[in-house]
Amino acid sequence: MIENIQFINRIKEDNLQFSVLIPSWNNLPYLINAVESIRQHSFYKHQIIVHINEGKDGSLDWVKQQPDVDYTYSNNNIGLCYALNASRQLVKTAYMVYLNDDMYVLPDWDKYLMDAIKEIGHNMFFLNGTGIEPYAGNPCIIHKDYGTDIQSFNKELLLKEYASLEKEDWQAGSWSPSVMHVSLWDLIGGYSVEFSPAHYSDPDVAMKLWHAGVRIFKGVAKSRVYHFGSKSTGRFKKHKAYYRYILKWGMTAGTFTKHYLRMGQPYGGLLPEPVISTSMKMKNLLKRVVAVFKA
Repeated sequence: MIENIQFINRIKEDNLQFSVLIPSWNNLPYLINAVESIRQHSFYKHQIIVHINEGKDGSLDWVKQQPDVDYTYSNNNIGLCYALNASRQLVKTAYMVYLNDDMYVLPDWDKYLMDAIKEIGHNMFFLNGTGIEPYAGNPCIIHKDYGTDIQSFNKELLLKEYASLEKEDWQAGSWSPSVMHVSLWDLIGGYSVEFSPAHYSDPDVAMKLWHAGVRIFKGVAKSRVYHFGSKSTGRFKKHKAYYRYILKWGMTAGTFTKHYLRMGQPYGGLLPEPVISTSMKMKNLLKRVVAVFKA
């Protein structure tokens, strides 16, 4: 049940570049780490907006003591989708960045995103920063282990080495950190709450952007964050989101990210319309039939 969400707006500055939205669920050590990294490593000044879910671990008390942080608060866990949509109401800037609370941004992360925005020259885009993660297997990230949790985090070595790790701009479209223009966020209606609390909400946003006409989905290689990996969303049960996605869009999220977005491949500019094989269409048809009974 969602009730009595509080909205606290304290930042009075106007010369801000991004509104950085950080949903957090009883994750205080990681939240402090994320906010401190934004303060220390940003090229520009930003509006930081934190949504506190429950806050039973002291995170609500902590955010109340941060005069440079706006926040929303729910006394129960309303999940990522509702949290981001609530935070939207406090946004003061033209660009919204969604950042996980278990991420640590690296120097000039924001400058490289803004440089990419200026190069594009319009607002029909979706950009991702590039994660450095301790776990292999994701073609969108840089695999390098600097710690799997706060206790093992080797920040000094990370700051020494991060810029030398090889990565080129890549086809993006699903992962955070992500940035889009506020007008585009409003056009697609933000995050779809049928995927609450979290799973499959990211590829759903990307699909809504695709249907809105966005064809620039770019991962900016030089904009880097360290990501510990699912320290909040990993606690959510995936429930039936996989099948809900199929029923909503007529295909699996994997079909969309692989054949439409070409996610993880080298960046190639405007995306063309995909060519879907007959066998892939039949596979998704069967998935839709199964989803009717599973969703």
